[in-house]
Amino acid sequence: MKPSRAKLLSCDSAATKRFLDSLSNEEALLALSAWDLWARPEQLAPKGDWTIWLYLGGRGAGKTRAGAEWVRARVNAGGAKRIALVSATLSEARDVMIEGESGLLAISSPLDRPRYEKSNRRVLWPNGAVAHLFSDDEPDMLRGTQNDTAWCDELAKWKHLDATFDNLMLGLRLGTRPQVAVTTTPRTKRGLRAIMTRGDTVLTRGSTHDNRDNLAPAFFRDVIRRYEGTRFGRQEIHAELLDDVPGGLWTRAMIDAALLAKDSKLPEMVRVVVAVDPSGARGGDGLDKMDGRSSIGIIAAGRGIDGLGYILGDYTCALSPAGWGRRVAEAAAEFGASRIIAEENFGGAMVESVICAAGTRVPVKLVRASQRKVVRAEPVAALYEQKRIRHWGGFPALEDQLIGFTTTGYVGEASPDRADAAIWALIELMLSPMDAAGWLDYARQRMKGR
Repeated sequence: MKPSRAKLLSCDSAATKRFLDSLSNEEALLALSAWDLWARPEQLAPKGDWTIWLYLGGRGAGKTRAGAEWVRARVNAGGAKRIALVSATLSEARDVMIEGESGLLAISSPLDRPRYEKSNRRVLWPNGAVAHLFSDDEPDMLRGTQNDTAWCDELAKWKHLDATFDNLMLGLRLGTRPQVAVTTTPRTKRGLRAIMTRGDTVLTRGSTHDNRDNLAPAFFRDVIRRYEGTRFGRQEIHAELLDDVPGGLWTRAMIDAALLAKDSKLPEMVRVVVAVDPSGARGGDGLDKMDGRSSIGIIAAGRGIDGLGYILGDYTCALSPAGWGRRVAEAAAEFGASRIIAEENFGGAMVESVICAAGTRVPVKLVRASQRKVVRAEPVAALYEQKRIRHWGGFPALEDQLIGFTTTGYVGEASPDRADAAIWALIELMLSPMDAAGWLDYARQRMKGR
């Protein structure tokens, strides 16, 4: 005894209650577990032939439930045998995707409930389907794995989005129609935009307000109301992908205009430098882990015989001084740098000694950051606006940081280590001392006038 979705949704709450009361316990269990009866349209996987279902939703919009129910439906239909569950961290995959209130264990009926083996980081269903947990912290763990189904949760939070998602997609090669669901609140990231614009992606959206009946009234009264009408609210409540920041020095259009394919032939470089932003330089033993240690911005850039500036490589890392010193030396050797530019504000003598200890004989030029970041950034942003800068192959993490610079300061996440290094490199290459001084005077006057 199963009503149609249209008939059920047309009923008021009293009629729905009468219907449920009329059911036997077994029938009620079947009806309540039939997600297609209760879900909102955007929470249901789209029809048609697609590879990626991207569900952008506000906080509390029901994204996790949608992803879990999609996996469950594919398992029960026999379309999912090997599944990848990917989140920002393994603990989030466990706490949200599996054990959460809308996770796989909670939404399954006793007839199809899987078993979670914590020690093996896997979920096993009665019909033999198996899901393994992966995290963005370890992108290479997805190398060599093969799956027919994948569910990625809160992808916009991933720090290594491109590497993790690329490894996942390269392993999505089993079954007759491998598919992946991505459930996330949007953030300004080029990797997310790239997924949105793929020809095999289907996009649905959901607002926090759409799921109001299932959220605490106090949440709307005390929390949501505070952010309504704000830029933050448009992103976190209404799931809008806000590419350009108000007052931003860089826009996505400027970044896109600078992109140069990696297989493009570069012009001869008149001069190459490697710039280092050693802010608060501490380190561990891993590349760019961002787990509380400060990262060291390392950017290789050059000026071509065509007069344009080129970002050639991003060697940013979160290593010990000896480790990041080696990275600087590697960058200088790979591109034949004639000078290394480094801020002296965080211990110029230490920075110089670390670089020299790495074995490079490239001279080091120390620069002092006597002005606010935005003051240094403005003349470099103007170079992009004039289409005088190219990014050889694209650098998503760097580009996301550039977007965070505004006329009133930096509003991006964490520290703009990569962007700071790139700005120093391009000032050195593209702005003569007279140009730089003139721009700084101009910028100071603008800042005074605000």
